[in-house]
Amino acid sequence: MSDLASAVSASGTQLAAGTGLDLSWPQQVTVIVLCAVTAFISHKALAVFNDGVRPFMLDFIQGRTTRSATTAVSFGLSAGFIFGLGAPMALSSGVLNPWLVFLPTDILGLLSPKKWLAPLLGAAWGAVVVYGLNGANEVAHDLPVDFLTAMQQMSTPILFLFTLFPVLAITKQFGRKWGAVAGVVELALVVATMKLWPNMFAGALAMAVGVLLLIGLAVRKDLTQRKADRAEAAARGESAASTQDEAPEDDPMASLFSASAARLRRHLPLFMLLGAGVCLLAQMHIFGGGEATSFLIAKGHISEAAQVDFYRVFGFIPLIATTALASGAYGIAGFTLVYPIGYLMPNPVLAVIVGAAVFAVEVLALSYIGKVLGKLPSVRDSSEHLRNAITDSLHLAILFGSLMAANAMGAGLGILIVGGLYLLNEAMGRPVVRMAAAPAAVIVGGVLLNILYWLDLFTPVKG
Repeated sequence: MSDLASAVSASGTQLAAGTGLDLSWPQQVTVIVLCAVTAFISHKALAVFNDGVRPFMLDFIQGRTTRSATTAVSFGLSAGFIFGLGAPMALSSGVLNPWLVFLPTDILGLLSPKKWLAPLLGAAWGAVVVYGLNGANEVAHDLPVDFLTAMQQMSTPILFLFTLFPVLAITKQFGRKWGAVAGVVELALVVATMKLWPNMFAGALAMAVGVLLLIGLAVRKDLTQRKADRAEAAARGESAASTQDEAPEDDPMASLFSASAARLRRHLPLFMLLGAGVCLLAQMHIFGGGEATSFLIAKGHISEAAQVDFYRVFGFIPLIATTALASGAYGIAGFTLVYPIGYLMPNPVLAVIVGAAVFAVEVLALSYIGKVLGKLPSVRDSSEHLRNAITDSLHLAILFGSLMAANAMGAGLGILIVGGLYLLNEAMGRPVVRMAAAPAAVIVGGVLLNILYWLDLFTPVKG
């Protein structure tokens, strides 16, 4: 165990030393063009990345609220993630992420008063990402207190604590007994992976088994309930199908869902272009769909990164499908299946073709997916528990990793500053969202430590 911890720590140090955002010109063009496309799609209210913004899009689409008001909502829900999580994660890992790439284009697209202006604003943001961040990265690494290298300390807790999210979800949905079983199984698999397959990410197999156990328990519960419902209906002399599948013809929700699905299908070519672009970006291995994925890609663990983002899909399909059907606005990354598929594509051409096909299937199948989810309440609940578990595990991992980074760059004083800023944010009612507060505190703390150094009041930690 200690050997593995040393290896992980060493790999994090090596990664930090070589971390950079110096992209090749095809990569730069891909980012800039994709940002232009996503801003245009956001302007047309066809899709946004922020799940919290999507429910507000129906009022905007139907003209009950203004563009400026919707932009204000998007900015309020996204700014903390952009500057507190997206930028720090990109700078520390050298890998782009959706909070940095897609959340700003949500805002810029909605902000744009003209259709032609939206892609120009999106492209401008893409240029800031590919050119500005690399310059900021080089400047930060030249500082006496290199807080970006220190932030590499976040990788180990994020990767290993993220492994536990299926255990948390199982415990919350199916109780302590099944949670304990999942915990023991995952721990055993992590230890076995370390011993038998040292070159594999230790949590990969454990997460696979945990997610499969959760889905299996949910499906079993739904099938058992459907069987009981059929038996009860048979006892009453009714048709089980009529009790479960029949819906009133004048159901307003059904009409809304149908209209939203039809609206999205009318713009299928644009969604296929979007899917092709997102899949291509993932194929270039300069982009990670999540916190853990970013560090896995930075370390070269591409197959494990695909596995991690594939598991996250199960937590977001019901949310994205339901909000898309209710609002008429899809997700910029769809069901996020294009992330893991893109990582594994052998070449850019195939990534473009497959990405377009995946989005086409998702948009065309949206109504059917909504109907299926309506018949599987436990699976829908599992999705919610998975999302909450991912948030809980990552919150602890990011907080712990940020304090490790604070210790690496400033020892006790670093912990005091970073921990103090985090606690102050909590006391002030979280003006910066909790997930982003700790990484933002590391950057602010790093700047303060550099100022103290220039004032000859602080000596940087050696090594």
